[in-house]
Amino acid sequence: MKSNGFVFSALSIMALLCLAGISRAQSPFNGTWKTDFAQTKWDTKPLVFYISGGWYHCVSCGTPFDVAADGQFHPVTGQSYDEESVTIVDPHTVTFTTRKGGKVTAESTRTVSADGKMLMVHVIEHPMDSDKPLTFDIKARRDGMQHPDVHATSGKWIIVQQKASDEASTTTYKVDGDQISMTSPDGENYTATFGGGDAPYKGAYGFDAVSVKRLAPNKIEETDKRGGQVIDVNTMTIVGKTMTIVEESKTTGRVTTLVAHKQ
Repeated sequence: MKSNGFVFSALSIMALLCLAGISRAQSPFNGTWKTDFAQTKWDTKPLVFYISGGWYHCVSCGTPFDVAADGQFHPVTGQSYDEESVTIVDPHTVTFTTRKGGKVTAESTRTVSADGKMLMVHVIEHPMDSDKPLTFDIKARRDGMQHPDVHATSGKWIIVQQKASDEASTTTYKVDGDQISMTSPDGENYTATFGGGDAPYKGAYGFDAVSVKRLAPNKIEETDKRGGQVIDVNTMTIVGKTMTIVEESKTTGRVTTLVAHKQ
């Protein structure tokens, strides 16, 4: 009886160790994932901003702010950048440049269609730790009427489409035991312990800390912070080779659902 019990226990322990090894090696998160923006579900809550009397007003920003639209850099607070310049190019076009610590973080151009119903936005982001820019092209439709007393790009806008360069669309994850590591081509990265509190989020202007929870073998919750403030909470769920990411912005209240495919 002793012998049989010992053999059973030993076999059970070995089986558990093997299963643990397999679980670690075969985490569904391991690998490189590419976002399919065509499957993205954008929040229908509109972005709200306007230019009037020579001033730009960002109403729907997490921390609303106002800056003179005179082409000069002006300080802003509560953003991932600390300065912004706004230039009125013509009655249908406005350009923006943001800086952090004197370094340009992004440049964008907003152009409204001739009928005033669509807004096209071209964005060039300059990552903190990479010399290769990231590009985004966004389309938004007007919500409500166009007002004649403000610049044509002004109003309420609902995002309907976005495209991005490959470097801005891919992310690599690696789960090793109770830790997860994330890297992306733009230099952003972190290594965090599940349930272990905040860890450094490196290479990003938008975040400086991250914490992760493992909700299930195929489901993870990631909380991103900046300066101690929760910026967003992302819930990532994998089914097969498809990852669904629900991004909840804690500063704007917007919820976006993204889909990524394993490469």
